[in-house]
Amino acid sequence: MPKVSAEHLTNRRRQILDAAAGCFARNGFHRTSMQDIVKESGLSAGLIYRYFPGKEDVILAIVEEWHTTRSAGLGTASDPLDAYLGLLRAIAAPEAARQRNLGMQAWAETVREPRIRALARQGVDEQLEAFENAAPPALVRVLVAVYQGLLLQASWDDDLDVEAFVAAVGELVRRRG
Repeated sequence: MPKVSAEHLTNRRRQILDAAAGCFARNGFHRTSMQDIVKESGLSAGLIYRYFPGKEDVILAIVEEWHTTRSAGLGTASDPLDAYLGLLRAIAAPEAARQRNLGMQAWAETVREPRIRALARQGVDEQLEAFENAAPPALVRVLVAVYQGLLLQASWDDDLDVEAFVAAVGELVRRRG
């Protein structure tokens, strides 16, 4: 059997995750079957199961990527507030609709799936750490809740003025001192 490169394996995994994310965004985690992911990806079921033992593992991988991407932007920022406000703008952007849908479903899964709950917990802890010198922990938790609320509102309110929302959040945080 010929050996495949690490790049090939990474690309194939990405293909599976992208197909799954599309299915999950359209139909939700629970209404999407592994067969749906097989069909969307164009790959065989056997190949997909070589990468992911089951649908829960696919969901977990997507949620892990989501948390990693969000945390990377905040953890390395020289100005955490500006980075946070940029994150608010990004999650409310029209092109982020799929990410918002997946995010809401992931948070709902925290009630049922301990591994996803642990990732959500890790995400909050990372925010507490990123802001530890810039804001008290209670304010960071409020900012997490603002992010979650904006994600929800941006998902169903086409008239939401994102810039006004972000400006108001920035002003509230700056006034706290």
